[in-house]
Amino acid sequence: MQAIDFWLVDAFSDRPFGGNAAAVCPLTDWLPDEVMLQMARQHNQSETAFLVRSDSGFELRWFTTHAEIDLCGHATLAAAHVIFEYLDWPDTSIRFSTRFVGELQVTRNGEWLTLDLPARDCRPETPPQALLQALGIDQARSVSKGKCWLVELSGREQVEALQPDFALMRQIGGLNKVCVTAADSEYDFVSRFFSPEVTMPEDPVTGSAHTMLIPWWGAKLGKTRMRARQVSERGGDLRCEWLEDRVKIGGQARTYMMGKVFL
Repeated sequence: MQAIDFWLVDAFSDRPFGGNAAAVCPLTDWLPDEVMLQMARQHNQSETAFLVRSDSGFELRWFTTHAEIDLCGHATLAAAHVIFEYLDWPDTSIRFSTRFVGELQVTRNGEWLTLDLPARDCRPETPPQALLQALGIDQARSVSKGKCWLVELSGREQVEALQPDFALMRQIGGLNKVCVTAADSEYDFVSRFFSPEVTMPEDPVTGSAHTMLIPWWGAKLGKTRMRARQVSERGGDLRCEWLEDRVKIGGQARTYMMGKVFL
């Protein structure tokens, strides 16, 4: 029998039950992909991060309950939290090598962890009427398309009030990933992220979406440093910096559970 340590971490939160939860499993060597997928399904979180120590840092992979994915911000933050807090890591920065987005880095400054991720762009695009219908709105300030739909609304109240029709989003192709956002008086911008075809139709805090939001809002506001909040039910604060082809995303993390998996 093989025993594997695991942690459940609330990322982008300074308290339990906030932010976005991810399971983290450090491994000695890579397990078969099917076993890691089964573990992710058993954990039943939006993402599980698996990592293996390397000469330069760690190799990192992310699995949902459906498949391996190319990037997950909050699970990367959770993995870094585990390494800093429990794996006797001596430095203030960690380098992760990944299969799909190259090398990533996380640095620690007190309670805050900062992700260094590739920026993603998007371009204005005419939305299908079904998109606005599924969101329950008649119009949007602007709509763009990149790795997901990016829908700008009139303000924070409208973003918070949305009650999407997830059944309709599932029926219509191309509406699986939708980010809604607006400028705000307290933060530079707020957002929510919907992905109805996965375990949790609304993602509580989405680091990967901010790889697109940060350059988009940076250009719109003429800023390189911004404060953001994802206004889901759990919610989370993010410190954002735009560095042309890279973005930095800062957040806090809290351990909720630790234990062992027996295979």
